[in-house]
Amino acid sequence: MRVRDPATPLWWGTIALRIVTLVFAVGTVLVHSEQYQRPWLAWTVCAAMTAWTAVTTVVYARERLRRHWLVIADVGLTAGLMLTSPLVLSDLQYEALHPLITTVWAAVPPIAAGARFGATGGVIAGLVMAVATGFARLEVNLDVARDGVLLTASGLLIGMTATTARRSQDALARAMRTEAATAERERLARSIHDSVLQVLARVRRRGTEFGGEAAELATLAGEQEIALRSLVSTKPVSANDGGSADLRAALQVQATPRFQVSAPAGEVLLPAGVVAELAAVVKEALANVEQHAGVQARAWVLLEDLAREVAITVRDDGPGISEGRLEVAAEQGHLGVAESIKGRVAALGGTISLETGPGAGTEWEIRVPKPRETVRPRYRKGRAVR
Repeated sequence: MRVRDPATPLWWGTIALRIVTLVFAVGTVLVHSEQYQRPWLAWTVCAAMTAWTAVTTVVYARERLRRHWLVIADVGLTAGLMLTSPLVLSDLQYEALHPLITTVWAAVPPIAAGARFGATGGVIAGLVMAVATGFARLEVNLDVARDGVLLTASGLLIGMTATTARRSQDALARAMRTEAATAERERLARSIHDSVLQVLARVRRRGTEFGGEAAELATLAGEQEIALRSLVSTKPVSANDGGSADLRAALQVQATPRFQVSAPAGEVLLPAGVVAELAAVVKEALANVEQHAGVQARAWVLLEDLAREVAITVRDDGPGISEGRLEVAAEQGHLGVAESIKGRVAALGGTISLETGPGAGTEWEIRVPKPRETVRPRYRKGRAVR
């Protein structure tokens, strides 16, 4: 489904303004035609203005026809018609500061450029028209400066309005998609709660009562129950339109009865690639706990959203790592820590530290700098401090 350009009302306003200004320009030529040194050229310019107004009315009324080059051509053609003024106006008309041949019709291109290109395009088009006005007037005076300011300001304001409208539409579309995804997740959560989760809970309770191998199955059912509850209650971790994802959600889905995850209340948005790598680092660290620390070992994951970086701490209460064990494992070709953990963190430009010892458990501390666009400013005494 094609989304309507939110700046469309600005384009219709541009069309209306062009028609109104054309009527004014033709009326001016009609009143002063006998005073021009080349009346035939004045009427030729009027004919060109009328034809171009018809063309832009058709083009600007249809979103798919609003090409960049047409707006640029609009600016160039209008400036060119304005520059015919020295050939049309007489010396007496110049002395009396008579309006140029295009009159206020020349004010439209900066508005069209602002609607198409934003504030920058509107300002540039306004400056082009201001320079053309100076050449057409054969001098730079207060009137030329005033016209230049008005032309530039109109392009700036329309450009800012168009940009704001498009950004607002994008934000609204993202919010609606998030709302729809949340509603669907809640629906699935209710369905799963009424079926799968209740079955897992019953298996856990009955298995614990029977003991033996049934108790082991009960433990596994309990782990899957908590993991499934975490999955259906956590926001999606896929990248959004801006290429970012929630690190908090990506870590929370790794929680089990033995592995606890603590994170800030709000989202921790980072580029989707960074989130994927950090989630893989934590997963590898927890896998090592599962494999080497014993079935009774517990682990805790702490996520901190700091001003310029994110910090992740993974700590367990296992037997710890003896001195030199990691180096021996790397020499034997076991690269889980060297590549899956340390290598990933290094590739992200972060740092990692390890505190461990026999009987002291293991604690990894991972720090990764935030990309510049995700760093939130801190405010001090009314001004932002980076």
